Amino acid sequence: MTNNRFIVTAAALLLTGSALADTCNLSLDATDTMQYSTKRLEIPSGCTEATVTLHHIGKLPVTSMGHNWVLTRKSDLNAVAAAGASAGAAKGYLPTGDARVIAATRLIGGGESASVTVNVASLRLGEEYGYFCSFPGHATMMRGTLVLVH
Repeated sequence: MTNNRFIVTAAALLLTGSALADTCNLSLDATDTMQYSTKRLEIPSGCTEATVTLHHIGKLPVTSMGHNWVLTRKSDLNAVAAAGASAGAAKGYLPTGDARVIAATRLIGGGESASVTVNVASLRLGEEYGYFCSFPGHATMMRGTLVLVH
């Protein structure tokens, strides 16, 4: 009887760890109509890292309808978006070395995907962070909220 209880407990722990790993991998789509598929992402506090993957499900090239995923504090979002427009295409519309950028994917065109890993230790539990696309003009429509949750 003791061995069976141990096996069930071990199996439950393995499944819980596997489920947590799945929730540490987030995914969202971007379209040719300047939309993200979700306006809110949640990272469980049990994750040490979270990988965010952006899929551009449109058909237009990066030069005309490029998208990325940029994470900042909500209070920094508009300023970083404005600075990104000034940085230009060669820099992916992001200011080089800007400490306000917590994480960012590269710019992608239709049919492409890009991922970035977020160090969860850099986030505060319950605080809302903003994410957006830094391609000029996109941040007005392509933005959302990321939260670290229990």
